[in-house]
Amino acid sequence: MSSASSVGSQSADRGDVYVKAGTIVFGVGALATLVTFVPLFLHLTPLPSAAYWLSMLMPLGFLLALTGLLLSARAQRRRVRADA
Repeated sequence: MSSASSVGSQSADRGDVYVKAGTIVFGVGALATLVTFVPLFLHLTPLPSAAYWLSMLMPLGFLLALTGLLLSARAQRRRVRADA
């Protein structure tokens, strides 16, 4: 195995880790969004503002997953160029 292919596989693995972490963070943010808005629809006492800040994990998770996809695509492009 050449050093170029091992570097490419490390980048692909790193991209996969970003996608998995982004999925988890997005899920936590989506759950926080649901939990935050339920009291508003049921006319209950609103949650503290910290709960609303947890909702911001949703776009952060999306950004992490998108970054992972871009890293994986870049690593794949490098592997194709190295093989050619």
